[in-house]
Amino acid sequence: MLSVKTFTFNPVQENTYVLYNEAGLCCIIDPGCYFPEEKEGLKKYIETKRLKPLLLLNTHCHLDHVFGNKWVAETWGLILYIHRNEKTMLEFAPQSGQMWQMPFENYNGELLFLTENTFISLMQDELEIRFTPGHSPGSVCFYYEPGGFVIAGDVLFNGSIGRTDLPGGDYKTLINSIQTQLFTLPDETKVYSGHGPVTSIGFEKMNNPFIKLN
Repeated sequence: MLSVKTFTFNPVQENTYVLYNEAGLCCIIDPGCYFPEEKEGLKKYIETKRLKPLLLLNTHCHLDHVFGNKWVAETWGLILYIHRNEKTMLEFAPQSGQMWQMPFENYNGELLFLTENTFISLMQDELEIRFTPGHSPGSVCFYYEPGGFVIAGDVLFNGSIGRTDLPGGDYKTLINSIQTQLFTLPDETKVYSGHGPVTSIGFEKMNNPFIKLN
């Protein structure tokens, strides 16, 4: 069974997730650690818990979610997994960093591509890959049915939805992604978003002002 540890990093207050099981294996999702003390905090947690990182995953590749990709990959010898449609976003991230006055060293190693409607495994624990474009062209969510949770990136927030005014964003596409890929999950499913507090599918169905059920 996978447990979830949340870190909130960088000036944009992005949520980075470490998912780990009883065997001490873990995956790191959207490492937004920008400052040295943030990287040290993530490293210290993994070492203290005696975890072994096996996977480096991005829900999408906006700069606040990829600041730590290169450092994580080099620290634990990992290859980055993204959706194929996010490759351009990843390549553009350093330019975004300059625009936001947050320069950083981008991951430039080998890429492995996530495929929707398949699973990625942390040994016996499997995460279902759900394709959820709209905030970004290749956004994906990671659904873990046994634990009743989904890592949603910037698709769905507590009381809000992801921005669609950034390059590659599209409002109708995002709403369709939420309705078909997230709102079809059980109501009790916990939603771990890219920013802000945890919520649930049922709560957002009833209360999210941006989404109306058909």
